Amino acid sequence: CRKSKPDKIIFFGDSITELGVKPNGYVTLVQNDLAKQFPRRKITVIGAGVSGNKISDLEKRLADDVLSKNPDIVIIYIGINDVWHWILPGHVGTTPEDFEAGLHGIIAELKAANADIILCTPSVVGEKKAGENPLDSKLDQYAQISRNIAEKESISLIDLRKEFRKYLSENNPENVDKGILTYDGVHLNNRGNRFIADIIRTELLKMLY
Repeated sequence: CRKSKPDKIIFFGDSITELGVKPNGYVTLVQNDLAKQFPRRKITVIGAGVSGNKISDLEKRLADDVLSKNPDIVIIYIGINDVWHWILPGHVGTTPEDFEAGLHGIIAELKAANADIILCTPSVVGEKKAGENPLDSKLDQYAQISRNIAEKESISLIDLRKEFRKYLSENNPENVDKGILTYDGVHLNNRGNRFIADIIRTELLKMLY
């Protein structure tokens, strides 16, 4: 049965999450924020991100990298490579059907393990105005799949796609394709890490009290 006070959180994702465990990364920032917020409570935060991962890779890693650690809360941040790999030479993306099925499968296993789940929509590949980045329409499609699944499965959703688009529409006057929240259009810079950490922390606090 669930502990009355959750104390183990796993971030499950791709290179954005793998980089998130660096000193200025969003996983580390969340960990530090929670340590300040709950000084007497030992909350363990684990980053389980692997560069290049798509939903099929998360399915393969779920048992070893997540379930074996008995997490109370799992944050799933996936979808960028599932879309990006469609245009990356030598790679293949994930079909919408497989993306949806993969998410449902992972969520079912996490629910069976009594973990609370937060699902994040894929954020950006390119920071220009909405519709001006080559993969915008595809990212919108996959983000909508995640939104629908969160609603169907009654799990928490963090709509990073929407949050990024809103922030960029207000803070990218020169319409550059990188350098606002990311250093390359995908991976987070310091501002991007802080931006995501604040959003995720707000959602986590609802579950931790």
